[in-house]
Amino acid sequence: MSVVTSMEEAGPCRVKVTIEVPAPAVEAEIGRVVQDFRRQAQLPGFRKGKIPPKVIERRFKNEIQNEVTERLLPRYWQQAQAEKDLDPLLPPTVEDLKFESGEPLIVIAVVETRPEIALGDIASFDLPADSTDVSDDEVEENLNDLRRRFAEWEVVDREAAQGDLVVASMKDLDDEEATERPLHHEIGASNSDEELGLALTGKSAGATFEHTKSHGEGEDAHEHRYEVTVREVKEQNLPELDDEFAATMGDFENLEAMREALASNLAERKKSDLRRRRQEALMEQLRERHPLTLPEGVVQQEAEQMVQEQAGQMARQGIDLESINLDWGAMVDQIRPVAVNRVHERLVLDAIAKAEELKLDEEKFEQFLAAAAADQRTSSLALRQRLDQDGRLESLRAQLLRNQTVGHLLGELDDEPEAEAGDTEEE
Repeated sequence: MSVVTSMEEAGPCRVKVTIEVPAPAVEAEIGRVVQDFRRQAQLPGFRKGKIPPKVIERRFKNEIQNEVTERLLPRYWQQAQAEKDLDPLLPPTVEDLKFESGEPLIVIAVVETRPEIALGDIASFDLPADSTDVSDDEVEENLNDLRRRFAEWEVVDREAAQGDLVVASMKDLDDEEATERPLHHEIGASNSDEELGLALTGKSAGATFEHTKSHGEGEDAHEHRYEVTVREVKEQNLPELDDEFAATMGDFENLEAMREALASNLAERKKSDLRRRRQEALMEQLRERHPLTLPEGVVQQEAEQMVQEQAGQMARQGIDLESINLDWGAMVDQIRPVAVNRVHERLVLDAIAKAEELKLDEEKFEQFLAAAAADQRTSSLALRQRLDQDGRLESLRAQLLRNQTVGHLLGELDDEPEAEAGDTEEE
């Protein structure tokens, strides 16, 4: 017997479904709920568990109807999905409900559905193909970076030059209330003020000079004059690049072993960076080739979830979210374009997996669960049960299959499946 009495479009990627639960099923569920209420309810003049069913039905009518609906709707919604081959992206939203004694339960629900996707070219893509080889010069540059990072600064009695650290004080001459503030400037550093570095070059301890600096842009542009007094000039005392230095950097037998480890790490970083850029290019081209009208509710949910994840990260960093008075609506709007791309990509990848008849590699899925469980110091079985109870197990499997699909499109079928951050973590 069909439980769907009508189904109609309710907008882009939205379907309105009318479900009819037969009266006998409703009456039977009412009877079970009434008995549950009888065991727990307490009313003046009646002993617990001895209240007549009719009294229970009258006294708790609304509560009983709500409980009956909550029990029956999931069961009959599943039947409606199978009957009409629905593939909802979110749980149904009940728009109307008709619950009359002795009558069928009528539920009108709206659900977000997948858009139809006519797949285009999924075989050829314009992807980065940079080399991941590591040169000797790159290894040496990394070694020198390490030397600079662990170098000691020593005071020298000479004029400041490229690479020196100048310890000085600075005072704004255009602000009468300004006081001297300390200044540490490494001349030539990538993140330093180039104009100030040029002004400091050639100055020695004790030198005082005036420096003009521009602030703002366009109509707001203005200049300030500063008095700069050099206190010290320091140069780096770089450690010797030898076996002793290698030993201080890690468990290396000698400098050559350290070089080999650096080369290996650089190669892995290059491979990871190249794959990330190849994946970004792949997804951009898939979106361009498959323009879609996206389900609005799914996009909104994705944006809100992303903001919640950001808020969680901020809270873990010790930020008091209430004290900073965040505009959550503005944050959702700001992150919405990223959410749009994510939903778009998931829908296209799901369509490709279906068309290519790709299935999740169960062995690698079990390996992923085992690794995630080990990170969380629990068992694979306990993690699986928790994810299943939270309704996240199937979404995790779907995400892993999408990542597997990306590997298929990139020609990397042997890659380990990866999930998005937070897919197996506690909410």
